[in-house]
Amino acid sequence: MTPFARLARAAGILGVTLGAMSLLAVTCFLFPAQLTSPALREVYPMPFMRALLQSVIITSFALGVVDVFGRARVRCAGAYAIGFATVAVLLGGAEVPVNGLVAKSDYLGLDWFLLDLLVVGLVFIPLERALARRRDQGIFRPRWRTDLVYFFIDHLLLQVTTFLTIAPARVFFAWAVSSKLQVAVASQPAVLQFAELVVTSDLTQYAVHRAAHRFAFLWRIHAVHHSVEQLDWLAGSRLHFLDLVLTRAISFVPIFVFGFSPGAVLAYLVFLAFHATFNHTNVGVRFRGIERVMVTPRYHHWHHSSEKAAIDTNFALHLTFVDRIFGTHHLPPGDAWPATYGLDGERLPNGYFGQFLHPFRLPPRAE
Repeated sequence: MTPFARLARAAGILGVTLGAMSLLAVTCFLFPAQLTSPALREVYPMPFMRALLQSVIITSFALGVVDVFGRARVRCAGAYAIGFATVAVLLGGAEVPVNGLVAKSDYLGLDWFLLDLLVVGLVFIPLERALARRRDQGIFRPRWRTDLVYFFIDHLLLQVTTFLTIAPARVFFAWAVSSKLQVAVASQPAVLQFAELVVTSDLTQYAVHRAAHRFAFLWRIHAVHHSVEQLDWLAGSRLHFLDLVLTRAISFVPIFVFGFSPGAVLAYLVFLAFHATFNHTNVGVRFRGIERVMVTPRYHHWHHSSEKAAIDTNFALHLTFVDRIFGTHHLPPGDAWPATYGLDGERLPNGYFGQFLHPFRLPPRAE
């Protein structure tokens, strides 16, 4: 394949992705009550959002044209990109009116999926291309479609996962709430609350994470996350739904009990999303001084390694001292990175639904 043909192929893949996203974004404008999050609708700068959608439609159409005329064969991606962009325009494009208040209803977080995918893709894909740990690992590595399905479902079921995160704390830990404690915590400077959130959440998630490696049924659920054999920005999305809900629900308990202010919680959630994604990336920078204190990609890559010495180590989410305290710290000297990733001798189905059902299947009988 010539360099221009490779460029055209990349343009087609990017174009069809942006075209599909633009078409889905138009449906969010058409059905805001059913497809968008009320919390996000309240803060959207609509002129900017419309301009962004218009830019994505134009870009996807242009990339599709490049693919169609740049290759003699296999023009499907470019044709689909043009088709998606055209349908998006025919449905109203960025000019779809959203008049008045949107009625309250059950909803899917399609807008959250599209925005997060666009932002993290624009940030982490170029970062991985510039600072790649494995330079032979492409953007579209094996099983990337499976992980995109995980990313999609997690964001789409935003209302469901939010409810399942908050409800257990309110039902089972309401007795632990003290208004005096919550007022005292919320009155602290936001920076101090953020630091406290990082520490308390890390300790809580360490306990959940280590239990997931210790107990058989929890491991069968968590093994889905460890079945990834090539890490990148999308790999961290591969979490079984029960693993996702259990971790979030337990991690929310100290936030609920201590009553941290909404601003501090929001700042922590943004940091959590960025840090967790970054630690799974195919970024090969060592971060020499930082990695002694903070979890970095190299540190978390060792947690995902299938090498014997690395199994059941590096459970911390943010702070490496947590692993040091509990004796699970593992970071070889120098610039060593894992040679192998994934599960040690265990094979899981490749698709989303096969992996969803995997924990409930009976293990094979020993011969």
